[in-house]
Amino acid sequence: MSLHLQPVHVATGSDDIESQLVFANGFLVAVLVQLGEHHQEEAGKWFLEAGFGRVDHPHPPVFTDLDAAQDWIAAQLASNRP
Repeated sequence: MSLHLQPVHVATGSDDIESQLVFANGFLVAVLVQLGEHHQEEAGKWFLEAGFGRVDHPHPPVFTDLDAAQDWIAAQLASNRP
């Protein structure tokens, strides 16, 4: 599966402003936000701000980098869960 990322700015109300829209087959499947300095030890990591369809998650994960986030998203999209 091929994912396409598009950089955007998301108004999160904090210093978390670097974000990526994630598309799969032309559909928006996720919004990732890079965590800012106020997150201390997690600063610089990526957070699943929003997931759609199979990427929606009740406890959104934090990823060390965009590659890890893309791997997780691809696995969610490939899963059999509704």
